Amino acid sequence: MSIAVDSDVDLDAKSISKIPKTMLPMICFRDGSPPLPDVLNSSLVALVSIYNGSFNVPRGPQNVQCYPIQRNMVVKLTNEQISPGVWYLGLFNGIGSTRTQSKMIVRSPSFSFSANVSVEGCTTSTLWGQYCNQTVDSLSCSPSDSYIPGENISNANFPPNGNMVSCKIFEISCHGDGEVKVYFLEVLEVAEELTIMAVNASSGATWTNNTIDVSGVNLTYFVRYGAMPSVADHDFSGDLNKAPLVIRAPKVGRWLISVLPSLSKAIGRNQNSSTQICYSITGQLRQCPLGKAGFNCTSERYVLETVLRRDSSPFESYYLPVTGKVVPDSANFPLDPLSSNASYGGELDSPWTYFLLNIPRGAAGGNIHVRLTSDMKINYEIYARVGGFPSLDNWDYYYANKTRSSDGSPFFKLYDSSEGKVDFYILYSQEGTWTFGLRHLNTINRTSNDIMSVSVERCPRKCSSHGDCKVALDATGLTSYSFCSCDRTHGGFDCSIEIVSHQGHVRQSIALIASNVAAVLPAYWAIRQKAFSEWVLFTSSGISSGLYHACDVGAWCALSFNVLQFMDFWLSFMAVVSTFVYMTAIDEVYKRTIQTVVAILTALMAITKATRSSNIILVMAIGGIGLLVGWLIEFSTNFRSYSFSMNLLNMSSRWQNIRQWFKNLLKTLWRRFRWGFVLAGFAALAMAAISWNLESSESYWIWHSIWHVSIYTSSFFFLCSKVDAVNTADEIPAPAANYELTRRDSFSRGE
Repeated sequence: MSIAVDSDVDLDAKSISKIPKTMLPMICFRDGSPPLPDVLNSSLVALVSIYNGSFNVPRGPQNVQCYPIQRNMVVKLTNEQISPGVWYLGLFNGIGSTRTQSKMIVRSPSFSFSANVSVEGCTTSTLWGQYCNQTVDSLSCSPSDSYIPGENISNANFPPNGNMVSCKIFEISCHGDGEVKVYFLEVLEVAEELTIMAVNASSGATWTNNTIDVSGVNLTYFVRYGAMPSVADHDFSGDLNKAPLVIRAPKVGRWLISVLPSLSKAIGRNQNSSTQICYSITGQLRQCPLGKAGFNCTSERYVLETVLRRDSSPFESYYLPVTGKVVPDSANFPLDPLSSNASYGGELDSPWTYFLLNIPRGAAGGNIHVRLTSDMKINYEIYARVGGFPSLDNWDYYYANKTRSSDGSPFFKLYDSSEGKVDFYILYSQEGTWTFGLRHLNTINRTSNDIMSVSVERCPRKCSSHGDCKVALDATGLTSYSFCSCDRTHGGFDCSIEIVSHQGHVRQSIALIASNVAAVLPAYWAIRQKAFSEWVLFTSSGISSGLYHACDVGAWCALSFNVLQFMDFWLSFMAVVSTFVYMTAIDEVYKRTIQTVVAILTALMAITKATRSSNIILVMAIGGIGLLVGWLIEFSTNFRSYSFSMNLLNMSSRWQNIRQWFKNLLKTLWRRFRWGFVLAGFAALAMAAISWNLESSESYWIWHSIWHVSIYTSSFFFLCSKVDAVNTADEIPAPAANYELTRRDSFSRGE
């Protein structure tokens, strides 16, 4: 499998360590369910880059690996690193508790990327190798007669049981000394034990003056679940000719076995080069009768039936046992009638009870919620495993007590642990069969009311009542996943982390809302100068901005959030441009025309990506263009009409008049504005630009409040800087020119 990612991220090994995780673009891999990097602590210590395709493969439901995104990333994985099933790749622009926090404006940079994932494999599962020229033999397993002790495989520890379901595996193989042979076995249902053994090992070699010593044949095996085994990476290994392979509680899925035969004792000197070692593989997949489980098949096993919730998100459901022992009337069911009285693994004081449930395809973005309550002290330990039965030494998640649990695991979230209640979530649970084993600690003279509930929920604890649960689809559209969109004061994957305290929230709310009072300054000056349209604009801008921030901080929403955001940005853009247009002395008909064009442009900017920083530059540019157009209209309408005649002999006089015209222009501009207010206005604009640049998720409230005050104050200073009593027609004459006045008329003598 090859994974190639190209992006515009400019990171190197030195800069990665200097960037905080909240601003670091990451790519995460997980097998079986979507990654959730926000829950990682120590698992995300090594923020190393992927160089030369080096890659740690995450295997198992708890494992997830994250790497910083680089400009060009190429990862190639071999068949020893990948397994059949669903892999999830997630790209995150910064991780941590603040990623889900509601923000008005996101100041972190955005990145674009393109990804290509290609998988190369043989057309059938019975072939493998670089050129698909090596075979993988299937070890067929079909139900057979009742288990007969001592047939092919002897296991005195496993007691005979007439109801035992067993199957036989048989394969005769012959291959050369040192030649690898690969087999695969599909385990379709949860089982108690899988045993594989090689029998009748022999050699087809021709020896001189000697015979073959079968005890010298080694059948070294390497077994791995879900991927090609190797010497360096395997789950089990040993010698099949010496001891059988016994896998307790094998996981449902594909098991691959590679066998490497060799002759450890070569008796004789002349060995035929075509030496082959032949052997038969036989085995049993042992399952207890329906409703039973455990080593002795004396523990109780129950299948939990899926019950969909009404009027809920996709795949939200709860589970109830399919049995006549209890009649649950809700999502809870009692445990006492379902408990086992037998033991597991020889622990007489600790019987087990198992519950099996299925997470359907497409529901990997949900969370398993387990709750256990009792009117006395809880005497259960809970072990969970996907694809097989859990035990004390083989589990994916577990809870024993307050101090012993999987609480340190990234996808296990324990919310309540007391003597009478246990409440935890398994986040983004993997698809497939899950088995929960309840280990009874003490059943002597105990009468209690123990209640259990198992459900699949979209967001843990409904985002802790501090956010909204969102449901989305992955890029393929096959899997739905959920996430919390928290409010302004909380963050985390479940909105349980308080980022801003109550006092801090009040302080931030007052600052963001009250800072819009600064709009009174330009509004007051506008109405004093009888500029009623500007007065309405500045007043409306201040009010809409205050309402928008009141809704954003969670105080009160007069209208929908999107409407308030549009009104705030649009009126703010209009107020800035109107300040520039006001500084001209053109007629109202021209001024309204410019403002109409500006209203259309700024409305388009406010409705499409209003929060982008480039809008500030665009608004200033539009305002500058409006000011320039206004001056051109003003000067052009006040110039007198002159009749020019070209007199090349009087060029010195012409240049002198042009210089005089520029002097008059500068004199007019100097008298047109109060330059102290102009400088103060530019200083306020500079402060607004600095505040905008310094805004971050943590300091947004203070710098954005300063930005409000700076913008309105700069508008006030620019409005005050205009001097209206300037006549450009008198003080900016056109350059002098030579002209002749000819008048023809008639008159009488004496007139």
